[in-house]
Formats: sequence, C-alpha cells, structure tokens
Amino acid sequence: MSDFYLILVGLFLPLFPLSMVFNAVFSKIKSHIIRYVLLLVWPQIGLVTLFTLGVDVPGWVAVWGLLTALLYAFRLLTIRELGLWASFIATSAWALLWIILLNSDDSSIYLYALAFSAPLMLFVSLSEELTKRFGAAYVGIYSGLAQTQPRFSGVLVMVVLAVVATPIFPAFFAVLHSIVIVVPTSLTMAILAGIVWTLWTWAGARVLHGLIVGPATQNDIPDLTSGSAWRYSGMLVGIAVVGLILIGGLP
Repeated sequence: MSDFYLILVGLFLPLFPLSMVFNAVFSKIKSHIIRYVLLLVWPQIGLVTLFTLGVDVPGWVAVWGLLTALLYAFRLLTIRELGLWASFIATSAWALLWIILLNSDDSSIYLYALAFSAPLMLFVSLSEELTKRFGAAYVGIYSGLAQTQPRFSGVLVMVVLAVVATPIFPAFFAVLHSIVIVVPTSLTMAILAGIVWTLWTWAGARVLHGLIVGPATQNDIPDLTSGSAWRYSGMLVGIAVVGLILIGGLP
C-alpha cells in the first residue's frame, strides 16, 4: 500500500493522527441530519476506496488501527459531551475494521461498518433530544432521568447497549470477528481488541450512570412521547434482527 493510498483510506477508516480529521469535521457540524449521513457513509467511503484501489492490507497497518481504537477507547472515559463521545467511539470502532481487513476477501466488511454506524445514529438523535430539553447534552450536568423521563431513559439504555456492542446487537459480531481473526496469529492483538470492547462498555456505563442515576435535578422537562419511544424501540429491534440475519448468520 503506497503512502498516498494509506493516507487516503486512513482518513475514512481512522488511523491516528488522520483520525482527527473526522472528529474535527463532526464537531463543527451542528445539523444532526448531516451527522447521521457522516456516521453512515464515512467508513463506507474508506472501504469502497480501498477495494477499488485493490490493495492488500499489511499486518502493521492492522496493528496501527488497533492502537488507534485503543487510544480513542481510553479517551472515551473522560468525555462528557455526548456528540464528542459519539465521534470518539465511532473512530475507535471503525479503526477495528483494519483487523477484519486482514481477511480482505470478506465482503461482509461493509455490514460490519454499518453495524457500528447504525446505533450511533440513534445515539446522536437522543443527544439532540437532550439538547432540546436541557440546552446541552453533557454527562453530569443533570441526572436522575430515570425518575423524570422513564421512556427516554429506557430507550437510552438500549441504544447505549447497542453502541457498545452488547451481544445480540450487530456490532457485537463485528468486534467478535475482529478478535477471532487475530487469535491464531497474535494473542496479544486479540487481547487488546477485547480491552477496546471492555473500555467501550465501561464508558457506556459511565454515560448512563451520569444521566439516569441519582436524584432528579429537573422535574419539569417532558419525557419522550409514547410514539417516539415506540419508534426508537422499533428501530432498535430492526437493527438487532437485521444484524442477526445478515451478520450473525455468516459462516
């Protein structure tokens, strides 16, 4: 892979420090619609470019991707702004795709990228709901949402579980595949990929603890409507079912 190709693809399948480009672009954009589009198409552009160029992925690039994923997984633990949190976990997740690309004939890579992106789109939508209600989407500046907004809290818990690749959600299969691929050649890489996954879970728990646990700080903010809660639930079920069919059924 030439240096130019590496830089080009590394912008869309994040490799640090090229990963800072996506995070800078994402942070500057305020429209949640455009954020949805970025989350959906950014890694797909990288994959299409990579396969169009027809280049193989050397092992050292996969290691670079894994270290990028680990870096952003650690940084998640200190992030309080939910938009930035979504950006960082997207960067960490997409960087893991480099490991899966070691098996470059695996056409399911596009589905794995989508498995990471789809729940994040719901997460960004929920952070927008928080911004509308409280003026900002930060962990820790308000709490106790489980008491005052039970429907929102329930949806948020399920969306975060999907984002951090909890089993049955499709992102789980992507992470599992990245671990399984490297077990025969590098147990260390497999362990590090597992640590990335663990850090996502820890970061997700911190987000939920900071928002829905504890005494309620504001009692006059309306909850999600029943219709909105059902729409989010339906999309989550759809993501899980489609993921099980398209990814869970792959050999």
